[in-house]
Amino acid sequence: MDTGNRKSRARRIGTWLQRKYKRADPFHLSEVSDGAEDESDDYLDDVLVRSTQMDPCISTNELRIFVGSWNVAGKSPIGSLAVDLDEWLNLKDTADMYVLGFQEIVPLKTRNVIGAEDPTEAMNWNKLIGKTLNSKYGCSWLTPMLNIISSDNYHYPGGPDLRRKSVGSLVIGSPLRDRPIRNRLDKLNGGSDRYKLIASKKMVGVFVSVWMRKELLIKYCISNVKVFSVACGIMGYLGNKGAVSVSMSIEGTSFCFIAAHLASGEKKGDEIRRNYQVSEIFRRTSFTRSPTNDTSSPPLTILGHDRIFWFGDLNYRLCLEDSFARQLIEKQDWRALQEFDQLRREQTDGRVFQGWKEGSIDFAPTYKYSSHNFNRYSGGFPSRSGEKQRTPAWCDRILWYGRGTKQLSYFRSESKFSDHRPVSALFSTQIKLLSLPVQELLQCTPFFSPASIPNTYVQAHVS
Repeated sequence: MDTGNRKSRARRIGTWLQRKYKRADPFHLSEVSDGAEDESDDYLDDVLVRSTQMDPCISTNELRIFVGSWNVAGKSPIGSLAVDLDEWLNLKDTADMYVLGFQEIVPLKTRNVIGAEDPTEAMNWNKLIGKTLNSKYGCSWLTPMLNIISSDNYHYPGGPDLRRKSVGSLVIGSPLRDRPIRNRLDKLNGGSDRYKLIASKKMVGVFVSVWMRKELLIKYCISNVKVFSVACGIMGYLGNKGAVSVSMSIEGTSFCFIAAHLASGEKKGDEIRRNYQVSEIFRRTSFTRSPTNDTSSPPLTILGHDRIFWFGDLNYRLCLEDSFARQLIEKQDWRALQEFDQLRREQTDGRVFQGWKEGSIDFAPTYKYSSHNFNRYSGGFPSRSGEKQRTPAWCDRILWYGRGTKQLSYFRSESKFSDHRPVSALFSTQIKLLSLPVQELLQCTPFFSPASIPNTYVQAHVS
């Protein structure tokens, strides 16, 4: 009797799927038309929803995202720096994505600020990051340069989206552009790298690099990957200060990552310049819609995303006498020191980053360390001849905005590579799945019969 009921249920679901398939988008189980339906349709809708909620085989929609920021003081990456990267990336607690922002990857000299962009240092950093991420798992490292962005407007050529529709003309890695889709998927599945570079953008010394686990690129629909830069330094339009941003969608959730370097200085009123640059980055950053989207829609802004992360050398200082600041640092009284933090004061007064979040700062200020003794802050008493007098401050910060995100950790690393200590945060965030892949549906739902699902649907979803 039970067997008969199961077969009857499978036939009913198969008939329902075929009817839905004809009326709706065949590549989205959850996005069906609201035409005239009988009670059995409503019943089966409920069965499918409950099965996805209750069945432990259904893939998780949680992502762990590592966000890091580091001002490297114009220094080029060197071989021994791999040890520092290892500690900064905290690879003992691995993430699904690594989003890394750098400042001053080149010296902020006139020729670098007003001259043509030179990608050399960005490529060198990407090579070292790729080597560090992938060597931890005993993998032979293959250069990730095939994935370097060749356009400011492109679509990632991998994941389930390839099975839903044809790839757009602008994709990561122009050498792969004219190959068949199957070859691209083979390339993605092949190789021994665990992490792949999916977005990278440089503007003078500001640089962002985004990496993702290869399995997730195959599993999820990664779309609308775009980059944008805003220069707001000298005269308000040169790239010695500003931001580079990455916009992307993972399934049905949009993300924006902003790596910024704001105005320096600890004089009274310098915070106003920083606030203004933040407002300019918000105002001028926009990401064009994909051709598949409604062309009448306006470009996507930073605040138009579901999950937003803003990180970098934001340069906000401590509103405190230098000697008192150093006393609190010596006592490691971070709570008392945070009361004088300029960024938090500006937030509280509603002048910048209203509604944004930042984790509790339970570590020492990240700037400025002495170039003569990397274990102490620059200046103070007694100071060495020619050493800059700077009140220590939390210049390097990581903020976030949007629901569905939880910060798991927030810390600084102890690399002595530059006069800044790198900072990082680990986040857990939820993504909205566009649909349940048929292959998993067949594996996890015992009363489904493969024969009851349209062949074209299966071929589109199962590689």
